[in-house]
Amino acid sequence: MALALRTERTEARLLPEQKKRIEQAASLKGLSISDFIVQHADEAAIKTIESHTAWVLGEKDMEFFVQILLNPPEPSARMKAAVKRYKERGGE
Repeated sequence: MALALRTERTEARLLPEQKKRIEQAASLKGLSISDFIVQHADEAAIKTIESHTAWVLGEKDMEFFVQILLNPPEPSARMKAAVKRYKERGGE
């Protein structure tokens, strides 16, 4: 990350042992404490977002899902009624 692109600042309160561990880890990687924290917090943020926005299906579920997409069931009477109401209210 280029220093010129950084425009936001945040602070964190650490326990003394957390600070020591972060300092040691940053030193081992040859990074400043700030760069270490930003790099790892960003990686954790990306993983967290991905885990909350992506589905991972097992083989059985994947096969079922694909078959439903390729051979969708006929709409139920309830679904047909919902579509009718939607269209009556100005839907497409």
